[in-house]
Amino acid sequence: MGMFSDLMNKIFRPSAAASAQAAPDAPAGGGAAATAQPTQSTGTGGGSAPAAQPMRAVDVAATLDKMASENKQKLDWRHSIVDLMKLVGMDSSLEARRELAADLHYSGDTKDTATMNMWLHKEVMKKLAENGGKVPPELLAA
Repeated sequence: MGMFSDLMNKIFRPSAAASAQAAPDAPAGGGAAATAQPTQSTGTGGGSAPAAQPMRAVDVAATLDKMASENKQKLDWRHSIVDLMKLVGMDSSLEARRELAADLHYSGDTKDTATMNMWLHKEVMKKLAENGGKVPPELLAA
């Protein structure tokens, strides 16, 4: 899951995404993701293992709301897959969305972009929840 993995990493590790994107003056420390569950590590791994662990609980809405508040553009990540992809610094072009759809095994017509986009947003939220993200119920509703 290349495209989805990239998207998930940008949400679950926003400090890494921010440093890869731009602003060196952005605050370090990982934001909500870094403080999501500091007691998750049981000491089995090394000192750097928790930073590389995408499975810890992350408050997806809080993380994305924080990113949105720091973004100059007004992006509606709660309803738009395009805005969600833009917010995390990904290419949101039709080609990129079709690639994400293929990555998530979309079986519909990719020429029907409105339907595909709605499916993508719901599927991304579902997959984020399945991979340790705390996603508000209204974003998981069918």
